[in-house]
Amino acid sequence: MTIPAGLMRTVLRAQRDTGFLAAGVLPHLALVPVWAWAAATTARTGNWPLTVSVSAALILLGAPVLTAVQRARHRVLIGVDVPRLTPTAPKQWTWASIVRWLAATRPWRKIGYHLLLGPLLALLELLVLAMAAACLAGVVAYAWAWALPTGIRQDWFGYLTQLPAYTAAGLLLLCALPWTARAVARAEARLASGLLGPSRAQRLQERVDQLAVSRTDLIEAVDAERRRIERDLHDGTQQRLVSLAVNLGLAIATRPDLPSDVREVITRAHLEAKEAIAELNDLVRGLHPAVLEDRGLDAALSGLAARTPLPVRLRVDLEERVAPNVESVAYFVISEALTNATKHASAMRAEVMVSQVGEVLRVRVTDDGLGGADAAAGTGLTGLAKRVGSLDGAFHVSSPVGGPTTITAELPCAR
Repeated sequence: MTIPAGLMRTVLRAQRDTGFLAAGVLPHLALVPVWAWAAATTARTGNWPLTVSVSAALILLGAPVLTAVQRARHRVLIGVDVPRLTPTAPKQWTWASIVRWLAATRPWRKIGYHLLLGPLLALLELLVLAMAAACLAGVVAYAWAWALPTGIRQDWFGYLTQLPAYTAAGLLLLCALPWTARAVARAEARLASGLLGPSRAQRLQERVDQLAVSRTDLIEAVDAERRRIERDLHDGTQQRLVSLAVNLGLAIATRPDLPSDVREVITRAHLEAKEAIAELNDLVRGLHPAVLEDRGLDAALSGLAARTPLPVRLRVDLEERVAPNVESVAYFVISEALTNATKHASAMRAEVMVSQVGEVLRVRVTDDGLGGADAAAGTGLTGLAKRVGSLDGAFHVSSPVGGPTTITAELPCAR
């Protein structure tokens, strides 16, 4: 005879949940002797300061142990992971730091769970276990009744009247047991997660911290990939183009007997190769200039200002080098701002100021161009805002019609 898969799953789930509830009775009743002793001793001797202090010490020492037991019970028996509270201990213990630490650890919630809620949950668990025992006794009533002598069976149970009622009641309880045990186990898991684990606000804060770390890792990975592409272009494609340009130049210089049309084609190819090299150099510098990684933001911006076809007044005031991803974003913002000022704003001069104020790197680029730039219009300024926003920075554009245009970016640079 094959047992249906659904029935087998129900039986196994009922067995698991009932075992989970049975394992919770003793931990939930562990603190009952403590407060029972305290109440009895206080009523007998009247020395309540001593009994209260001793019982409080026992409860404070026992609550962490019982919390660990409850976490293990939930994790092992029903697969529910109750997160552990791991607040950072304050560097200096003051009254304010103690209050913040207590607010983060919330020991009163654990004590309330074990001291007040525990006995109520134990009573509920005992009721479910009694229900399980009653349903099993009713189901096997015929089996163990037949083991008794006939006279006793008929006198105690009423062979034809009471035993069928016991069996029917046992079957009804057996049908209700899986859902009852499941409901109680779920209720216990929710209470444990809410009282023994972190609060919803703490879980959200932990999730935010995890996302911030993963985003930082992603930004660093993208920056490393950008540097790899720059290195491959510089060492591979750029060298091939240089070799091509040199060979074409040698062909023009060493073969004066070439037909004019062939010489014209080679000359044009030579010029295009040199233009491709120049464009590739600009592309490589735009991705991640080597000087930025080797010598920092000040040296990279000095080279950028020297290459810009308009006068640029540069001022960099940094206490120390900031994180590489912050340097990369700051360089990208300044480079794009100067490019826009040259190509679109018809500016005559520009000013770049970079300073570190506390844990914030402040970048400001000003030009005297035509103005009218709008970061919300889907232009290249939108990309700059997204790059700055990837580091939780602030991006502002002030560009009235007629100028001047001021682009400001504030980047967190705490290591």
